[in-house]
Amino acid sequence: MKTHPHQPKQLKTQLFSCGFFRHCAQTVLSPTATAATPPLPLTPPPCESSTSSSSSQSFTQWRFSPPNTNTNTNNLVKTNTNTNTNTTTPLPPPPQILNLQELFHISELQVTTDPTPALHLLERSLVPNPPQEQPPCPTNLMHALIRNLPRATKILFALCLSHLNRRVAVETGAVSAVLEAAPDLHGAPAERALAALELMCTLPEGADEVRAHALAVPVMVTMMAKTGARGNEYAIGVLAVVYGGGAELQTAPPEEVARAVELALQGECSARGRRKGAQLLKTLQHLSLPQTEAEPHALVAK
Repeated sequence: MKTHPHQPKQLKTQLFSCGFFRHCAQTVLSPTATAATPPLPLTPPPCESSTSSSSSQSFTQWRFSPPNTNTNTNNLVKTNTNTNTNTTTPLPPPPQILNLQELFHISELQVTTDPTPALHLLERSLVPNPPQEQPPCPTNLMHALIRNLPRATKILFALCLSHLNRRVAVETGAVSAVLEAAPDLHGAPAERALAALELMCTLPEGADEVRAHALAVPVMVTMMAKTGARGNEYAIGVLAVVYGGGAELQTAPPEEVARAVELALQGECSARGRRKGAQLLKTLQHLSLPQTEAEPHALVAK
């Protein structure tokens, strides 16, 4: 009597006869192998491609060319190299120098070649806590600050807190520079420039220079129309200095200036600015009275 192999064993072999394992199911390692198995193909069919290779190819396909593996590797190395080259490490901030005499000396040397590091050094060392007692600022450094006035308003204001450097600023022409640059300034730089100008007006030389400048009154009227509370306060203070010495050198009528001051007081203005404005309005009214009284006499003479 012949015995036949059991069907369950063949079923086990058929369970592994899928698309992925049809080559290994009939190898010599299989207990149910009955014939020699043809050798594995050198190039697997498209359905047998590895999942990991296809996923990695799809990940890099948008960035690198997929046909050549060496090309992909070279492109990856080049990309990493370019990324490292283009990434610039930010420079560390300049050190803070507390010795103002040394600070002025270093800044004077730097400002002749490149003013930007010198301005950053002064802003970091002088501006946060500017003392009223300061060593004299070198004239060359003050000239450089005036030339870079839109960026140096912080430094100029900090220097003008010192009576000594206030005089240096007036002597180097900072009054005219601020009056000519003020119309182009806005916001905080404009307020700091006006504050420095008002501090320079506390010196007799600074006040005389402001009164003699033809743009002093028009510029202050313009600044009151576009600055905030602090800017109005400083502009009113400069106008008070201008008209406090008389109106004979001014071309703007006191009545027009008084209307501009009234508009500034109706808007944003600090308490100190309102006190200055009220005093300035009295001065302007007093200056306009002789002209008002002189007009009837001129009509009678005719």
